[in-house]
Amino acid sequence: MRTVIKEFAPKSASDLLQILKYQRWRLPFRQTYQSFVDCKYGIEIGGPSGVFSTVLPLYEFVAGLDGVNFATDTVWEGQIQEGETYNFWGKRTGHQYISDATDLGQITSARYDFLLSSNCLEHVANPIKALTEWKRVIKPGGGFVLVLPNQVSNFDHRRPVTKFDHLLEDYTRDVGEDDLTHLEEILALHDLKMDPPAGDLEQFRRRSLQNLRNRTLHHHIFDADLIEKLLTHLGFDVRDVTTTRTDFFALAVKGSS
Repeated sequence: MRTVIKEFAPKSASDLLQILKYQRWRLPFRQTYQSFVDCKYGIEIGGPSGVFSTVLPLYEFVAGLDGVNFATDTVWEGQIQEGETYNFWGKRTGHQYISDATDLGQITSARYDFLLSSNCLEHVANPIKALTEWKRVIKPGGGFVLVLPNQVSNFDHRRPVTKFDHLLEDYTRDVGEDDLTHLEEILALHDLKMDPPAGDLEQFRRRSLQNLRNRTLHHHIFDADLIEKLLTHLGFDVRDVTTTRTDFFALAVKGSS
């Protein structure tokens, strides 16, 4: 099912401002998404995210939630550490894993009832490799909630949507997270006026060259068609893809095979 919603204001750069902007909004399809996490145990890649406590409130319904992040020091979360430190909602915590999104080897297959990820996959150089791992760690019949930024409202608005064949090629070539294939395009088309933390072009270039350490680049640009194609290719049953002014929301279910 495809839906387009344009009700709320553009997303801010930080989760704090995001919460302030979004706290009065609730997406109309939220009950369908909530049914896949209610009283269940899941994992989030790249969180915690203000989206899941505001416009799409899921945190409050889960039985438990663990988290994965690529490093112990990030520009989004600051200093974090592995262990029972994943504070996702209020005083509720789960296990924090420090691991690349494309390699969840320390997590056993089919461990979780559902998986959440918001505004993370665009920072991954090899999305199909990541999604394959994310699918592996959830149970058959488990819910998969993916949120990706809509380029029309952010600094990527000049860039073209990535072709599905390109993502397949990245997967076939086993592209690593040190890949800078898109750097020339990003430097040419990134709207620095919409990304104040990036600084001027030279500062942005220097930061981008250190992307393996900071993971700030958006490697690929997604739209609703590409998201649905990706999830279908990986064997998910796609239940919803909703377009808002700031994001794409997708709900899929892992099949039994």
